[in-house]
This record gives sequence, C-alpha cells and structure tokens, in this order.
Amino acid sequence: MSAPNTTAETAQDKAARLRALHVPGVPLVLPNAWDAASARAAEAAGSPAVATSSAATAAVLGYADAEAAPVAEVLAAAARMVRAVSVPVTVDFERGYGLRPAELVERLAATGAAGLNLEDSHPRTAELVDAAEQAEFLAAVRDAALAQGVDLVLNARTDCFLRRAGTPPEQLAAALDRGARYLAAGADCVYPIAVADPTVIRALVEGIPGPVNVGHGPGGPLSPDGLAELGVARVTFGPGLQRHLYDTYGAALFTAVARAQSPYVRSTGKGVSSPVGR
Repeated sequence: MSAPNTTAETAQDKAARLRALHVPGVPLVLPNAWDAASARAAEAAGSPAVATSSAATAAVLGYADAEAAPVAEVLAAAARMVRAVSVPVTVDFERGYGLRPAELVERLAATGAAGLNLEDSHPRTAELVDAAEQAEFLAAVRDAALAQGVDLVLNARTDCFLRRAGTPPEQLAAALDRGARYLAAGADCVYPIAVADPTVIRALVEGIPGPVNVGHGPGGPLSPDGLAELGVARVTFGPGLQRHLYDTYGAALFTAVARAQSPYVRSTGKGVSSPVGR
C-alpha cells in the first residue's frame, strides 16, 4: 500500500478552512501580501489566511501588473509565500496567464495554494470577457480541479465597475448577472472589484446568491466593519497595503540615506528626533 499523500491532505484541509471563513456579515478580512516576509507579517499579526496581490507581487518581481510578469515567476513567488506561513494562501492569478484549465490547476496546486482569483476582463485590453465565456472558463477550472483531486477556493472577480461597462445601473445589473453565473459555474465567492457605494454594495450582497468580496482602499467610504454591516463575506486590499507602506515609509527611508542621514530616526514634529522602532 502506498503512503498517504499528506501534502494533498494538508492542502485540502486548508482549502476547506479558507472556504469556511467566508461568512456574510462576519467577513474574512484578508491582507494582500507580495512576498514571504509580508506573508509572515500578516500571519504574525493574527490573520487566519493570506491573499496575494498580482500588482504588488509583480512590482517586487520587477514587472508591471496585467500579466506582464512571467507565470513561472508568479507561481514561484506564490510557492514561497505558501512555504512561509501555516495559514491558507489564495493567489491573485489575474485571468490565468493564458494557461488551459488543467495546466492552470496543476501548476497552481503545486504551489500549495488553497485558492485563487480569476478575473473577467482581458488584462492587456481591459475589455470584459463575454459572461457566458467566462462562466464556461470557471466551470472548466472547477472540473479540472475535481478531476485532479484538488480543492481550490475560487474567487470570481467581475470587472463591470472597474471597466465602467455602461451606466451605473447597467454595471450593477451586469455584476448581478455575472455573479449568479459564476457561482453556478463553481465559484465560491464573487468579487465585484472597484465597487464603493454602500447602496450598490448592499444590492450586490442581497442579489448575488453567495459570498461577496469587496475591496477596501484608502479613502473608501466604509471601514471593514462597515462592510461587515452590509453583509460582505470577504474584505481585501489589493496592492493598497504595499503601496501605502512604501509610499509612507520607503520613500522617507531612502531619501534619508541619499542625504547621508540616518534612516533610523524620525522627526517628532518638534525639532527632536526619536529612534524608529525595530
């Protein structure tokens, strides 16, 4: 008798744990990491799971977003994040980097990831994919996972609001239609990216027959707690955490070095410097 595949069993357990964390009104607040160090920091802070951000990961790899990074490098980065933490990791996989569903599932599962995002617009042209075509693609990914004995939590991103597809009422109607189609195709959660209006968010939560993911960014009208009150099941941050960190601290540190100053002190606003925490 062959030995049990404990890696696959562990991956299955993590996928089940990640899926169970999607509770409407008590959302999974999911930080988006970009490397092993940021993933570890998220876990150390108490996050029950970690998501990657395609834009943030591409930035540290030296590429632009929109599938400009080679898929092998994206997968290697994901594998490093998975190895770095014990919590489930879900990967922002854009629109699949041109991989066929069976290869997509095989290569993503090899990283140990528990889930993935797939979006419904072409990364390079920004054009929305036909809803039926995207639903077929998602169904093929789910079927490939089942055929390979892999469990992946599939977060189906819809770009109706991001791409401003029609008038605001048309965008909402399209997001509701696509959300229902994607869940029927095998998605676990629907992510209408770039939606911010609380009234629209409530309509999405009430009209999509499954968990809804909403992004929270700087200047957003609602906090994660406010999104919870609307019934959101998952809150993410995209590349916002990385950009905020680098813009707030990174620029100041490297500016100090360039000026031959110590980067380890900061101004208190009263002409006195104090050590930066280690």
